[in-house]
Amino acid sequence: MRHRRIRAKIRGNAECPRISVFRSNKHLWVQLIDDSLGKTLVSASDKELTAGKKAKKDGSVTKSAGKIGELIAKKALEKKVNQAVFDRGGYKYHGAVRAVAEGARRGGLKF
Repeated sequence: MRHRRIRAKIRGNAECPRISVFRSNKHLWVQLIDDSLGKTLVSASDKELTAGKKAKKDGSVTKSAGKIGELIAKKALEKKVNQAVFDRGGYKYHGAVRAVAEGARRGGLKF
């Protein structure tokens, strides 16, 4: 219910796409979505941070979420996108979701 209420108000387009956050019990995914075309422009997850490593994630979930935010910002800037709308996906703006937003801001994206 909460997710639908939020999504009714938030729309992304080519100039200002939507940053969508999805959390599961184990992982975190972030996507940059152009809603006018219904297309994902770039995506990042915590699986990319540990790609090739057999060890567990370094640090806490919040630290890795900040790194994911910086990674999505880097990928967005490569696609010439420097502004976005943040969609927290119905989750509270707290912990890992907040760390993603702050990491994206540190990476150069503007909300």
